Amino acid sequence: MPELRKDPIIGRWVIVATERSKRPDQFLTTDQPAPSEQVCPFCEGHEQKTPSEIFSNRPKSSAPNTPGWDLRVVPSIAPFLRIEGELDRRGKGLYDLMNGIGAHEIVVETNKHIANMADLSEEQIAKVFSCYIDRILDLEKDKRFKYVLVFKNYGWVAGAGRVHHSRSQIIATPVNPKRVKEELIGARHYFDYHERCVFCDMIKQEMASKERLVLEIDGFIAIVPFASRFPFEVWILPKKHSCDFTTLDASEKKNLSAIMKKVLQKLKIGLNDPPYNYVIHTAPFRRQKIGYWKSIDNDFHWHIEIMPRLTRVAGFEWGTGFYICPLPPEDGAKFLREIPV
Repeated sequence: MPELRKDPIIGRWVIVATERSKRPDQFLTTDQPAPSEQVCPFCEGHEQKTPSEIFSNRPKSSAPNTPGWDLRVVPSIAPFLRIEGELDRRGKGLYDLMNGIGAHEIVVETNKHIANMADLSEEQIAKVFSCYIDRILDLEKDKRFKYVLVFKNYGWVAGAGRVHHSRSQIIATPVNPKRVKEELIGARHYFDYHERCVFCDMIKQEMASKERLVLEIDGFIAIVPFASRFPFEVWILPKKHSCDFTTLDASEKKNLSAIMKKVLQKLKIGLNDPPYNYVIHTAPFRRQKIGYWKSIDNDFHWHIEIMPRLTRVAGFEWGTGFYICPLPPEDGAKFLREIPV
């Protein structure tokens, strides 16, 4: 019989459609189209094919926008939001609008022509996380911005296009995204009632039951959430409470890189290199003002959500806000847990 499950953070209901259920090995994908025949603009030696770099890891003797780097950040050539201008928030009748101000950056994660982050070394993944932190802290200086979302699109279905080079994106927004705001509000309501972090309670329960546990490495846990929206959805969370991704120290970045690589390898091996998206949900910028959210350091918990793109969102989901997951999360976790990496 199908089962309705409620997300403990935002209260969203998910249908685990057991009658439509597939075995885990029936989700194998062949997503990837043929790579583009054009020269990859993100490979070392092709620096002039991108906008001028904002940030890079390179020797001091190496000039910007030349070879010699191992990680590079450039502006998007087709930005969703632009950094120049003023917000000019205004009303038009009952409608609110403002100028499309923000920042849109591309993190080129390696100088080598590698498509999947799963194939990068742990050391290189740690450099990527360090880059995210540097860019978030830099963008925080701009008072027009309230939030920075870090995300990755891998594979054609996930929106990565036909250039098979490992990269992720950073977008700064002048408002807090609705999806993040739902988590913030849900976490605060839970904290107000229980005086505990809902994410910390979830981590403790998942570590005790181990039903949905995928992996645990030195201070980090990877789980398939109880109310998964998608088959093999995986969340990575720090076991130590923290609302800010940017506070990671060198040791924590190393351990996070290790668990991220292993999770992505398990997805690649077990599901035939599927398309996926990941997002990092961290606390928004906190600037003292009327209505300042004083409890956020205690009630929110940063995390990474990895979502393989193995099913399609259709009319029922769009019309109701429900998601339909055709695989029990416990089965997905068991399948991933047993894949050797």
